[in-house]
Amino acid sequence: QVRLVESGGGLVQPGGSLRLSCAASGSIASFASMGWFRQAPGKEREWVAGVRAGGRTDYADSVKGRFTISKDNANGYLYLQVHSLKPEDTAVYYCNGYYVPSSATVWGQGTQVTVSS
Repeated sequence: QVRLVESGGGLVQPGGSLRLSCAASGSIASFASMGWFRQAPGKEREWVAGVRAGGRTDYADSVKGRFTISKDNANGYLYLQVHSLKPEDTAVYYCNGYYVPSSATVWGQGTQVTVSS
């Protein structure tokens, strides 16, 4: 059973940066598409960024120009580089992906990002 495990969250001041990582226990190349979502307290989970099988990337308007998603097939990681963080970016960040061999969407357990001075 493939698993996704996020890391890299933490407490950062406004304007700061972080790199979130998502490690796949199986072949990350077997995911047709992958993405990052986030869920703030009292709010629904929202899509943040995605990368398609062909490499095309997409971003929510709220993070465009500040966040960059990338996928490292060789080492089995999905990344989210986040810059110019704002307090409203505070949330638990989740990675997910559609795993082709089992035709299933897989979610990680999340990593907390807190933006505060």
